Amino acid sequence: MRLRKHRQCFPSCSSHHRVDEDEIYRRHKKRDGELEWPHDSTHAKSQLAQCFINAMVGPRSWTGLFTRSSNKRNEKHGDYSLSPLQEQRLLRLQARLQVPFDENRPDHQEALKALWRAAFPDVALQGLISEQWKEMGWQGSNPSTDFRGCGFISLENLLFFTRTYPVSFRRLLFKEDGKRATWEYPFAVAGINISFMLIKMLDLCSAKPRCLPGINFVRLLGGKCTSQTRR
Repeated sequence: MRLRKHRQCFPSCSSHHRVDEDEIYRRHKKRDGELEWPHDSTHAKSQLAQCFINAMVGPRSWTGLFTRSSNKRNEKHGDYSLSPLQEQRLLRLQARLQVPFDENRPDHQEALKALWRAAFPDVALQGLISEQWKEMGWQGSNPSTDFRGCGFISLENLLFFTRTYPVSFRRLLFKEDGKRATWEYPFAVAGINISFMLIKMLDLCSAKPRCLPGINFVRLLGGKCTSQTRR
């Protein structure tokens, strides 16, 4: 018996009158003072996660920074300098990119459980190794094997996605929009791959990004996108 048949999903937006349900959700949470990370260890999480998520579902004006290009064919993108704040945040992000998912770390285990609770709040998880994980789009019964291509930050991004954009998260997880296909992509693994592709696309593993999308991303590190960074 598949878990999804027992879930009550959010209704889809009308194609004629689209409403940003996630924005409504965030406003209510902000008003009630509930949009906080539930654990002290993650209370001061960097807004870099929001930058990644905005690249998937965020405002068009923001994502335009990634695709905006110059008319000068021979423009050199490597000649630029970072502010001290940008350099600090870039180094901090790069350090986080090097953290692998460790199934033996309690905080990593708890993060994985939190993702399950967000997806299936009324369904008890049988264990960190369980066939249940396939319902979320993991390739097997042990999700830790799917993090080989990208580290713990990909799980952080999925968690940020579900907590900040719960409507979009559930719509994608449960394939609410469009015509259902016999074969469907694995949601959780796709999320990990998106984080991996963004890291590569933005050239974040380099000492200083050289591609235009990466340069535009670095510019954001000194702005509002990461204004709550404290660590």
